[in-house]
Amino acid sequence: MDRERTDTRDALQTGVQRSFISEWWNMDERSVTDLVHGLIYARWIYLYLGIGKGDHPINEALKPAAQLYSRIRARITSKDSKSGDFSDGYHGKVVPLDSAKQLVTVNEDVEFRNLESIIPYPKARDIILKNPDHIVALECPCRSLLDDPCLPLDVCLVIGEPFSSYIRKHHPEKSKWITPDQAQQILEAEHARGHVHHAFFKDAMLDRFYAICNCCPCCCGAMQSMRRGTPMLASSGYVARLDEDLCIGCGNCADACPFGAIMLKNSRISIIEDMCMGCGVCTTVCSEGGLSLVLEPSKGAPLEIFRLMEEAQHLPSSEN
Repeated sequence: MDRERTDTRDALQTGVQRSFISEWWNMDERSVTDLVHGLIYARWIYLYLGIGKGDHPINEALKPAAQLYSRIRARITSKDSKSGDFSDGYHGKVVPLDSAKQLVTVNEDVEFRNLESIIPYPKARDIILKNPDHIVALECPCRSLLDDPCLPLDVCLVIGEPFSSYIRKHHPEKSKWITPDQAQQILEAEHARGHVHHAFFKDAMLDRFYAICNCCPCCCGAMQSMRRGTPMLASSGYVARLDEDLCIGCGNCADACPFGAIMLKNSRISIIEDMCMGCGVCTTVCSEGGLSLVLEPSKGAPLEIFRLMEEAQHLPSSEN
């Protein structure tokens, strides 16, 4: 079975650009701008994100060209009623550990479109998984450009085709094929380090989900953008709740919260629900079991792929 999977991956890698273009061509709504954007993004992802974060050495030299591109792109998309700010087309959904593990253990192709209640953005809110067992671990572009990054680096998980083969083809020294079991191990290890799992979506990546990033607030461009007021990340749909009878006021949860949503004052813990993204990191570090995640409808629906698959099985065939 492993040999069969390897042969399939190798075959896909030989025509990765053609596969990407074919997927783009079959989209209901498509633009050449997004196609070119996607091919550039995936091919030169370290340069792209380094410039976007302002961490790349050539950032200053390329700034005029980037500003010109932004103006041209804005003019091209100005008549598109779905166009909006940067976060509308490139964004992430916080997923707790169990939900993240579901995304790397899907054993069949799936297609879910326009998940507005789950992905609250006007663009890039589809989940279309083809060959979901084709998973690439990529060295995190956000971490890689820093002088003293969080480790390990190879924690970005690119899932399904055509994305996994495209990334593997063009970044052979910074990526590797992994199994779903290995992907789960990466997720568990990153969760234990206090890092957040984000399912990422991008308009130029065929308007859909393509990767899980395991993010830390010190390195992650999306989390830094959130702190600057750009709403790039959507809540998991959960919030943390405290059982005050179990809390001993140690403050471990406040120290660990990646979003600064937990405060410790006079040995008492308080949770700022507006800031809580429902990642679940705090529940792991609480030695007394005093914190748990609970559904919060005002935060949107959680991204739970197995639940979506089960619900789809019970829909009438015309709706499925």
